[in-house]
Amino acid sequence: MELHRRAADTTPMTTDARRPAPFGRTLCAMVTPFTESGALDLDGARRLAEHLVSRGCDGLVLSGTTGESPTTTDAEKAALVAAVREAVGGRTALVAGVGTADTRHTVELALAAEKAGADGLLVVAPYYSRPPQDALEAHFREVADASGLPLMLYDIPGRTGTRIEPDTVVRLAGHPRIVAVKDCSYDLLGTQKVLARTDLAYYAGCDEQVLALYAIGATGYVSTVANVVPDLFRSVLDAFDAGDTGRAALLQRRAVPLVESMMAAGLPGT
Repeated sequence: MELHRRAADTTPMTTDARRPAPFGRTLCAMVTPFTESGALDLDGARRLAEHLVSRGCDGLVLSGTTGESPTTTDAEKAALVAAVREAVGGRTALVAGVGTADTRHTVELALAAEKAGADGLLVVAPYYSRPPQDALEAHFREVADASGLPLMLYDIPGRTGTRIEPDTVVRLAGHPRIVAVKDCSYDLLGTQKVLARTDLAYYAGCDEQVLALYAIGATGYVSTVANVVPDLFRSVLDAFDAGDTGRAALLQRRAVPLVESMMAAGLPGT
């Protein structure tokens, strides 16, 4: 699948055109299936990926938070990418989660994901150690330099303990392979600052914020709920694009019970 982006610009945007969509608009944060014995279920992953693509997901994010990346091995992560690529071919973008607290380890995972067939990389801020912003920036640049794949920054300070500050994101937007952000910051003002100063593709990373972020210019979403109802939030975007903001809001509200149910344990399980 051909991936592309417009060059980042640190001056305010002068158009209301929708942002680039290097991985599509409607992405699913795919769960990682396991067998009853705890082994990686690659056949289950193939079936799930095929189902999600057939129901309209433009892209699949593998080994993200929902995919239980902190508790799968390096070999399992690479095997998952290879199996899903085999199942879906070139019909959808595959974004592989490779973020860790260690830059060297993250680079190793990035190279393995590229070899296994990923189209892009999801890189979370290093967690637990809470690095300062200059160290964060250096980390992301080193990972972006290491492979030929486009990179999606993953800003989820509630889990990592560290925010990727808007000014840091703006600087990183100048890197030719840093093309997108998965936004779980819950900071609409900060998000708007970046939207005003770059052409980065922004994806709502929390289902309850899909419409809010799309309304201020986001590209689309990376949805957990899409594992269960793949086309739910696509309908939200379609209604908004058609000018029916009332219906878009209604559909977003209808998702609340499902979002609450899936997040009740803190992390959706398989």
